[in-house]
Amino acid sequence: MTQPYLTGHYTPHVDEITARDLLVEGRIPPELTGRLVRNSHNPKPGVTPAHWFKGSGMVHGLRLRDGRAQWYRNRWVRTPALEGAPYLTEHGPDLTASTAGTQVIEHGGRLLALCESNLPFELTAELETVGPYDFDGRLTTAMTAHPKSDPVTGELHFFGSSPLPPYLTYHVADAQGAITSSEEVPGASAALKHDFAVTERYVVFIEGSVTFDHTEASGIPYAWSDAQAARIAIMPRGRGGAARVRWFDIEPGSLLHAANAYEDREGRVVLEGPAVDREGFRRSWNWWTGRPGRGTEPNSRSLTHRWTVDLGTARVTESVVDDLVVEFPTINDAWLGREHRYQYAVSFPDDRGLGGYGVVKYDRATGARQVREVGDGRLPSEAVFVAAADARGEDHGYLLTVVSDLKQDASQLLVLDATDLTRDPLATVHLPRRVVAGIHGSWIPEE
Repeated sequence: MTQPYLTGHYTPHVDEITARDLLVEGRIPPELTGRLVRNSHNPKPGVTPAHWFKGSGMVHGLRLRDGRAQWYRNRWVRTPALEGAPYLTEHGPDLTASTAGTQVIEHGGRLLALCESNLPFELTAELETVGPYDFDGRLTTAMTAHPKSDPVTGELHFFGSSPLPPYLTYHVADAQGAITSSEEVPGASAALKHDFAVTERYVVFIEGSVTFDHTEASGIPYAWSDAQAARIAIMPRGRGGAARVRWFDIEPGSLLHAANAYEDREGRVVLEGPAVDREGFRRSWNWWTGRPGRGTEPNSRSLTHRWTVDLGTARVTESVVDDLVVEFPTINDAWLGREHRYQYAVSFPDDRGLGGYGVVKYDRATGARQVREVGDGRLPSEAVFVAAADARGEDHGYLLTVVSDLKQDASQLLVLDATDLTRDPLATVHLPRRVVAGIHGSWIPEE
């Protein structure tokens, strides 16, 4: 248990528990009625995966209602991989042999745990595993862990990627969860495609300088390649859009998570998100695999970038927006695909050990940045935005973040006022254990 992803904030749990009627300090806003569900890599006791991302998925849920924290529970996603089943078999890839440890979402009344190389796994509202879900047989590829739900149409946009042809397949499901279209995207390569974005008229894919490498021994067969062209693809939305996709070269780098994309007043496509250079990827990958030469954090040299694609001139302008090391960008999802003003993230110490963990808010109109530090030995989770019941503006709502506290060996859910991170938490929910630092999660309101 000496690997960095099995120690400190990332120490895995050895059991599943359920706790009820949790202690609450402050006041939970009444509109926070639903479940905060988070996913994490949590190998079973005695299992040491060769890569952080190979750890089996464990979901953590917290149910809020009527100002109370009714329950917390954690459950492994019971997939074949949890019992040691291999992904590659004599018959080819087993899309059900998933860690299911990256993200968890709700769509069309189904709660789905996701891992980008596999089918999703359906869970009950109490986080018990139902089984793999293939959209009634319509999904024959893997599914990205970062689907996008259009706030206007209710459609779910997602893709399946593969290191072998077809490299990229784009899917759309309607608001009820039925897949309405699937298209192979021409021109794609074996480059890693972890996240993507949608705007009102386009789908935006990102291929960075990380590509398939069969010699990588960690079980995640990808590596940085100077020969792999970094590119952005702009594809019109709607059936038949894949035939009109355009690819644009960008500077070498790797982006794991897109904050958002939109079309500006000049019709240009703007994409933002934290990205790393070659050295940053090397240090991060070495942390993820426990190799020498790693950084002290899982995200090294990860800085917010902005790409502006002029479709008329075919020119791409790229800039570094901020010098703060951040990851896990989020927004108010009502602005997904539209020009947003506010953006949130988690900050990490930089390569010199300067800075610390915190929740960050960016005002893209003024350039202002707020950082709410959470204290020594405390790591916040990805901040999930929930709108206030009487919201009058984009940032009128709450940020939900679960803090791992090493000194107290405990965790708390903080309910922060998204309009002003300098304010004390509106509510603090004391969880029954220190929750392992996870990856992504969702707020699922009760209808």
